[in-house]
Amino acid sequence: MHSTVSGKSGTWRNWAGNVTARPARQVAPASVEELSATVRKAAEDGLRVKAVGTGHSFTAAAATDGVLIRPHLLTGIRRIDREGGTVTVEAGTPLKRLNLALAREGLSLTNMGDIMEQTVSGATSTGTHGTGRDSASIAAQIKGLEMVTADGSVLSCSAKENPEVFAAARVGMGALGVISAITFAVEPMFLLSAREEPMTFDEVTGSFDELFAENEHFEFYWFPHTGNCNTKRNNRSAGPERPVGTVRGLYEDEFLSNGVFQAVNYVGRALPASIPSIARLSSRALSARTYTDIPYKVFTSPRRVRFTEMEYAVPRAALVGTLRELKAMIDRSPLRISFPVEVRTAPEDDITLSTASGRDSAYIAVHMFRGTPYQAYFSAAERIFTAHGGRPHWGKVHTRDAEYLAGVYPRFGEFTRLRDRLDPERRFGNDYLRRVLGE
Repeated sequence: MHSTVSGKSGTWRNWAGNVTARPARQVAPASVEELSATVRKAAEDGLRVKAVGTGHSFTAAAATDGVLIRPHLLTGIRRIDREGGTVTVEAGTPLKRLNLALAREGLSLTNMGDIMEQTVSGATSTGTHGTGRDSASIAAQIKGLEMVTADGSVLSCSAKENPEVFAAARVGMGALGVISAITFAVEPMFLLSAREEPMTFDEVTGSFDELFAENEHFEFYWFPHTGNCNTKRNNRSAGPERPVGTVRGLYEDEFLSNGVFQAVNYVGRALPASIPSIARLSSRALSARTYTDIPYKVFTSPRRVRFTEMEYAVPRAALVGTLRELKAMIDRSPLRISFPVEVRTAPEDDITLSTASGRDSAYIAVHMFRGTPYQAYFSAAERIFTAHGGRPHWGKVHTRDAEYLAGVYPRFGEFTRLRDRLDPERRFGNDYLRRVLGE
């Protein structure tokens, strides 16, 4: 699941296998002091520096030919403040470890994405999110950050301390410095009741506003080449806990969502013409179910089928129109799409380059099975998303550049000015950041 160092060449690969890098050296600092020393040493050697998480980004956001910082020794909980409702964790801590540790302490994040393999700093720096009517991305739950800047000094920021850095660095793509620790808001453990049920495309799009308004967390998947969707509503519950039964869980989450899904994708890759019939079958395989459990067991699920993904945030009011255009485009094209299209929402937040910055947003994610050519599908989808002022997820495939992004992010210049101040020599730069942030 995690990125690997292969052989002596030290080639780094991301999870999807679509990005590789050959850093001059790889370092695994075990403390913020070692991290500072690593950054200073890189500067002396004239090398650029990037920290990498578990490689779950589909973009080259973490790729470098300089010093690659591996996070696996910067992990664990530094402190829990029950009074203040916060937990401070080392930046390389995987979300999975954070969720398990918090659960043992009777605590939880308010909202999370649908997988928990990523490190806390990798997930937040790229704007990873779940779905929520009132609760936003993982980065929006950050209360404080500790970061090593280009001169090796350690900078702390929060709403009160260095607030302009705090506004930008929560979703900073590693452009402003290397995060060493994050303080999250947490709350006492609660239960969520999930209701999953099939609905038609027309039903979901026709009543989207109600479904959104009536549920704390609403999301749905549409299966291309069909009129079928699978919806999921998560709402807080007084209990009792009613987890998914082991047998049914194994069948639906492992067998259908991972095992069979992997197999049908191999078939679809070999025989694209079979995809519409497969899609009709898979979209009907999942039946309605309801279960109640602690948050991370409801929000997240294993994703073992590897894929490539593009995701755009559009204004929430533009969601239904955008989705209908996407469906019309697929229906009249020769494209054969075996992965469902995922739709989620987030309320506006105050983070400079968050995909939900200053506007209530809806997310549309398109996926292709790994190894299947995705360019034709993604570029056709991207034309539709950008026509609605879409903002690409920073960690997923897109072709946008600084000129476009400056037009869809009102605070874009605020971020680049801060970067000029904190990293004038572009110690933390790479090709991806040059493209999306400009020189």
